[in-house]
Amino acid sequence: MKRFNITVNGKAYDVAVEEVSGGAAPAPAAVAPAAPAAPAPKASAPAGGTSVNAPMPGTILDVKANVGDTVAEGQVLMVLEALKMENDIVAPKAGKVASINVKKGDTVNSNDLLASIQ
Repeated sequence: MKRFNITVNGKAYDVAVEEVSGGAAPAPAAVAPAAPAAPAPKASAPAGGTSVNAPMPGTILDVKANVGDTVAEGQVLMVLEALKMENDIVAPKAGKVASINVKKGDTVNSNDLLASIQ
């Protein structure tokens, strides 16, 4: 066994390293991976509708449209703050707002459903 003194970020560590003879190191003991938590099912746009998804993670600062509103293509539906910048989330097509899936102050991840348009 060899001993080494290693300094990481200004803190000294005394490390012992075992020398393995004959080529390959022994295989590590098998460890069962933790079962991942089942993700919550994502909402989807109604049949025939167009979904409006979050382009990036952030916080909803303002919701400017309501369910039932008629919107034009490019009209601002809500404002998403990401990296200290305000990003307008706009309608990808003209139509009627079928659902608004977030409210002011919600935190969203990339590709989360924000709204749907019929």
